[in-house]
Amino acid sequence: MFRVFECIWTQHDHVTTGLAALIWIIGSLAFFLALERAQECQHHRRAAWLATGALAGGLGVWATHFVAMLAYKGGLPIGYSLAATALSAAIAIVGCWLALRMLGAFSVGRCLLAGVVLTAAVGIMHFTGMAALEVQAQIKYDWMMVTTSALIAGALFTLAFILFNRLPRFWHIPSAALASVIGVCALHFTGMSATTLVFDPTLPAVEVSHSRTWLIGATAGSTLIVVLLTGFATLIDRYLTDLKGFADATLEGIVILREGRVVEANDRFAEWMGMSGSDLVGLNPDSLLAAIDGCPIGDLRDDPVEAVPRAQLGERVFEVGVHEIEYRGRPSKVLAVRDLTNAKAAQRQIEHLARHDGLTGLPNRTLLKERLDHAIALSKRTGEPLALLALDLDRFKAVNDLFGHAEGDRVLIAVASMLKRCVRGADTVARLGGDEFIILQVGAPQPEGSHRLANRILQIFRTEMNPSVDPTAVGVSVGVAVFPQDGEDVASLHHAADIALYRAKTSGKGTATFFDRDMDIEARQRRQLESDLRHAIARNQFSIAYQPLVSTENEKVAGYEALLRWKHPERGDLLPDDFIPIAEETGAILPLGEWVLRQACTDAASWSEDLFLSVNISAVQFQLANLEDVIASALAASGLAPARLELEITETALMKDRNKTIKTLKAIKSKGVKIVMDDFGTGYSSLSNLQSFPFDKIKIDRSFVQSMQTDEAARSIVRAITGIGRSLALPVVAEGVETEAQRAIVMAEGCMQAQGYLFGMPGVVADINSSGPAASGQAA
Repeated sequence: MFRVFECIWTQHDHVTTGLAALIWIIGSLAFFLALERAQECQHHRRAAWLATGALAGGLGVWATHFVAMLAYKGGLPIGYSLAATALSAAIAIVGCWLALRMLGAFSVGRCLLAGVVLTAAVGIMHFTGMAALEVQAQIKYDWMMVTTSALIAGALFTLAFILFNRLPRFWHIPSAALASVIGVCALHFTGMSATTLVFDPTLPAVEVSHSRTWLIGATAGSTLIVVLLTGFATLIDRYLTDLKGFADATLEGIVILREGRVVEANDRFAEWMGMSGSDLVGLNPDSLLAAIDGCPIGDLRDDPVEAVPRAQLGERVFEVGVHEIEYRGRPSKVLAVRDLTNAKAAQRQIEHLARHDGLTGLPNRTLLKERLDHAIALSKRTGEPLALLALDLDRFKAVNDLFGHAEGDRVLIAVASMLKRCVRGADTVARLGGDEFIILQVGAPQPEGSHRLANRILQIFRTEMNPSVDPTAVGVSVGVAVFPQDGEDVASLHHAADIALYRAKTSGKGTATFFDRDMDIEARQRRQLESDLRHAIARNQFSIAYQPLVSTENEKVAGYEALLRWKHPERGDLLPDDFIPIAEETGAILPLGEWVLRQACTDAASWSEDLFLSVNISAVQFQLANLEDVIASALAASGLAPARLELEITETALMKDRNKTIKTLKAIKSKGVKIVMDDFGTGYSSLSNLQSFPFDKIKIDRSFVQSMQTDEAARSIVRAITGIGRSLALPVVAEGVETEAQRAIVMAEGCMQAQGYLFGMPGVVADINSSGPAASGQAA
């Protein structure tokens, strides 16, 4: 080691030696920068950066060696063979390239192999350079020192590659460069220490014609320029590549224009145009995009402009903004291109959903109104009539409840398809919501055209919606209004169609009804009655009449049924059939039914204790979660014994939420209240209802009782019901008994109780309390 230091200190020019070391310091940094760039860049560019790194590293090592040789003071004139010197430089470059190629995945084995290759290359370059010496002397080597220097250099080069791969980003290049600088210096100066020049007079004398200083400057200067340029190129390429990467990664297309031609375009724009970036260069942007304002796409504008591609690229729409910039030192324009295709499609979808039904795709209320407004305006100008058909599906609610909403949706979609097949192209089929549909018919003579259309609709429902085959089949009711005779604007025409539809549904369903003025009068009266009904309780317009129920055997009064009466200030006395259906539809039956129950219990508490009270309970009242509490409260407030109260229900109450209704009935019965099946023999009349709940009594509907004398079938039904009552140990009550003959028949058939005008007209509480016969138990 002392020999090496002595060689450096005494046999080399210190400044030149320092210059040689500086060359490799810079060269090694450039070498590893290029290696890093090769790792970072795309695969197709990696070989180029490895070659660049090899050039910088090879020239750096060679220049370090050559300048250090020029710093050597051997005591004899020394010249250099140009060919051998050039060969030594080539060896260094090729050796660096081979070493870089050996690295691969930077495993320890690969780093060791690359270190060995680089050591061999630098060693061969060194001795080739020594062979290029022209000196009047024999060159002797201490091969032990040469071997030692090779081992040291190989270890340091291997360490340099390992440090480059393992250390954090900021430290890996300086650390690797330092190790390689020490390795090169160790190899060169140890090799120089192992070299001895022995003067040989037999060799020709050497005349040095060139200046050593000039050689040092030229070699160091040119090499440093190449190495520095390599380093700067690495950094600049990284910067530019990052910028291009950012530009390519953006969701927008970017196009640079100069003098009306494309000079650069990012990958996004090239992808949209279906071309490569290089193919775009030189093209006129107007050959690619057409601005919707008709001006050249590259013109400056205050706001972005929409554009479409010239080529057939689907229904693409772009938004283009134009700005002036300086690009590569010259004024240019940049097109910022944004793809609006998905946004436009989403906008169209939103607009479609705003005007169409999301389930069936039919026009909704908004679009229907627009078309109806237009059709009416056109009809007023041309005198051509039009028709509006309102449709409502029959049994749809039952299908939806029994089979679920998914099946209900399927039915609605099928209905929409059927209706579209019934109309012409100029007509509009719309869905307003739920199971409500509207058809606007134009361009057809009226009312003939709407009549034919209504018949087509009813026929297709009969054909494709057969409930005997398909349990999810539904029917349809149709209401028809014609413009202008049934309505002069959208609201009145729609109202007329709705009134006609209501008549169709109430007159049997599955029919088509045309609007007439009597319907309007009836509908107005109905709406007025609804309004009056809401205030009737507060205005004390309701009263209760009581009709006796008697024993058929001895005509003794057993109890009374509470019958509601409404003394309307304009229409006079109204019977329940006139207003109870309206009360049930509007929900007014809830407060009204509670009032009847409380008032009737209060009245009955003043009667003889052997008389019972019968009160009708609507199926709608079972929707109340607290019906049981309402009944208990009425009994408690009045003081009426629960055993004296009978609640009459129809089988309709058991149809909706059957389990919940039966649970409520059982809770009420557990308090001692009796439950009566009213109007048995009509409606569903399912024996399973009698089996599922222990009723206390059955009432036969008046329609059978009044037909017994002339209709044998009616008498057979009465006989069957009384037979069911006997088998279940249930008393049977016959309603509507008005003649002695009817009383005799129901008595003969086994009815234990009867009710009707024969036994007394409905009366008020005062009549019951003051009537001698009633008080004594005899029918009035």
